[in-house]
Order: sequence, then C-alpha cells, then structure tokens
Amino acid sequence: MPTGKVKWFDPKKGYGFIIGDEGQDVFVHYTSIVGDGFRALKDGEVVNYELVRGEKGFQARNVGRTPPQPPPFVQPSA
Repeated sequence: MPTGKVKWFDPKKGYGFIIGDEGQDVFVHYTSIVGDGFRALKDGEVVNYELVRGEKGFQARNVGRTPPQPPPFVQPSA
C-alpha cells in the first residue's frame, strides 16, 4: 500500500491532495478517509492509501493515518 504526505486538505470543501511516493499529486476526498466522525487530514501528515486512476488523474481510496515511528535505537556507549 503506497504512502504519501498530505500536500493540503481543506476541511470546509472536504478534499485536498496527497503527494505520492513518486511525487505525483493524488486527489483525496473526505469520503475516502477511514474512520468515524469528522474526517479530515492535516497538512504534512503521512498517510497510506490505495491508488486509483480516475478520469481526472490519480485518486486515493481507503486513506489511513500512518502511526508515528518510534525514534531510532541508539546503543549507549559503555
């Protein structure tokens, strides 16, 4: 499943764009965001999604938030 970063999302309009792994703009509509309640994305947020080619270009489906990665483990020096 591809991942990308939210380029921008307008919660009032209910849509925005994700920058895909290969740098392509991917349209995202609020109905494609997985979750309950108010569905919106934050600019810069990392998400995973299914990529679909639509009539006007790439579209994201089943958009989910990627959990934050833990900091890298650093071996303490003895």
